[in-house]
Amino acid sequence: MTPRVPLCGAPGSGAEEWVRSVMGAYWLSREACGPDWPEPYPWNHWVAGRGTEWQAIMKKPRAAVGSRHRKQASSQGGREKHALSSGQAKPSVPDGLAKRQEKVVLQTSVSPYHQFRDTAEVTVFRESLLSWYDREKRDLPWRRLAEGEVDLDRRAYAVWVSEVMLQQTQVATVIDYYTKWMQKWPTLQDLASASLEEVNQLWAGLGYYSRGRRLQEGARKVVEELGGRMPRTAESLQRLLPGVGRYTAGAIASIAFGQAAGVVDGNVVRVLCRVRVIGADPSSALVSQQLWSLAQQLVDPARPGDFNQAIMELGATVCTPQHPFCSQCPVQSLCQAHQRVERAQLVASQNLPGSPDVEECAPSTGQCQLCAPPTEPWDLALGVANFPRKASRRPPREECSATCVLEQPRALGGARILLVQRPNSGLLAGLWEFPSVTVEPSGQCQRQALLQELHSWAGPLPATRLQHLGQVVHTFSHIKLTYQVYGLALEGQAPVTTPPGARWLTREEFHTAAVSTAMKKVFRVYEGQQPRTCKSPKRSQASVPSSRKKPSPGQQVLDCFFRPHIPTGAPTLNSVGQ
Repeated sequence: MTPRVPLCGAPGSGAEEWVRSVMGAYWLSREACGPDWPEPYPWNHWVAGRGTEWQAIMKKPRAAVGSRHRKQASSQGGREKHALSSGQAKPSVPDGLAKRQEKVVLQTSVSPYHQFRDTAEVTVFRESLLSWYDREKRDLPWRRLAEGEVDLDRRAYAVWVSEVMLQQTQVATVIDYYTKWMQKWPTLQDLASASLEEVNQLWAGLGYYSRGRRLQEGARKVVEELGGRMPRTAESLQRLLPGVGRYTAGAIASIAFGQAAGVVDGNVVRVLCRVRVIGADPSSALVSQQLWSLAQQLVDPARPGDFNQAIMELGATVCTPQHPFCSQCPVQSLCQAHQRVERAQLVASQNLPGSPDVEECAPSTGQCQLCAPPTEPWDLALGVANFPRKASRRPPREECSATCVLEQPRALGGARILLVQRPNSGLLAGLWEFPSVTVEPSGQCQRQALLQELHSWAGPLPATRLQHLGQVVHTFSHIKLTYQVYGLALEGQAPVTTPPGARWLTREEFHTAAVSTAMKKVFRVYEGQQPRTCKSPKRSQASVPSSRKKPSPGQQVLDCFFRPHIPTGAPTLNSVGQ
């Protein structure tokens, strides 16, 4: 058993017992600390810097100190959980010690096979990747803005908007939204002065709507509390701005301010897992820690922003999830997954003895925590796509909602449809939707529940006119929601009064309002059930049975002669609804 490192203080003084109790998980062995720790062991520096706290502890009776130690030692997991939930501050620990502990845990758990051997490999990786990026990078609006903007705060804002929009969203979809956003709100001050309604309206259709709200909250904080000046480091960005996590903070800091901060997103995870053959679950704490460590090790201090964009670009365009273009990869020579594919193909083609399922990392003891588990053997058909391991995801929970498109086709000034606003928190916060109510999937009492909801917004309605039109299934990040679509048309022309939180819109206003993609799907179902809504005559012709013979020219003349004459400009249901 490895001997414990002796603590400072005379025997019986309580120093060792107290430090053990307050340091908890930081109580390390000499082997874990490494041979480069200075002597005497630096606990004395830590204790010396907290003289007041030390004196207060030492004034307590020994029984109190011992009781505290026994209570904490009973369950380390319970202690950590209590510390997170209580309002008491955790004992402060030197940053260097915490980082050293993290490094020690990583080194003792990870084989060198999953790391870069030396600085020469890192240098080759950087140079090869940046050279490729300079030749092949895509021309994207946020890159042009960041490269051409001299003002650091405006540059950081441009990067911030793009990074938030690109979360869980494809580049092709973001380009148009980003361009409109920056034209409407080119500065932090412009965004801070906008209303949430305007933000939701522009964000509509982009998904994950809380992103836009948090982005505006962050802009207001910068303007109102930080004097309009963006935080300059990844640490301060993450600490001060709402909705800014470790990845977004690193991206802004590196691209806008030139800080050598690594980033890890889905594309980076894929590249690093293949380059270093990391087959364990990338969502696990140990693998995530290793990926961030590799990203920080690789980032080029001379061009951190370009490097981070380059490795993400590589994952998005070359090192793709399925069918990657390995022949075009600038770091192919350093990719251990590709090398393993070549070895496996050689073994298979020459019928050589050996199994490609055996990892080359050869950990000294036990199963390597970064290799794929034995239950998931190598699949030769997948090639490098064996990495990264697909994390198991819970299926989204299923819910059902009844929603009604309530319309006044003959309203003065044109047809109007009723929209109500969702609460300011939760799913689709602050967006507008058709009156809806959560119902049981079985369909029992749907009509009654929906009529009650409609009554609360528009007063008594003719229940017999409520028609079921179909359904729409829309999947959010964690919810699979089935909308049972109903329609109800009011005959009168008089406007229907509505309470706050509801409004009547024209169809044109609906398409530009802050509504979700799901509501647009619902409205398409409603439009498809309305008479004479076909915009192309070819569609109505296609519904004619194919067995019917094409009429002769003479028959066409007779049909035209007996067709009812409709005066020009006469109102129709279609023209009123439009």
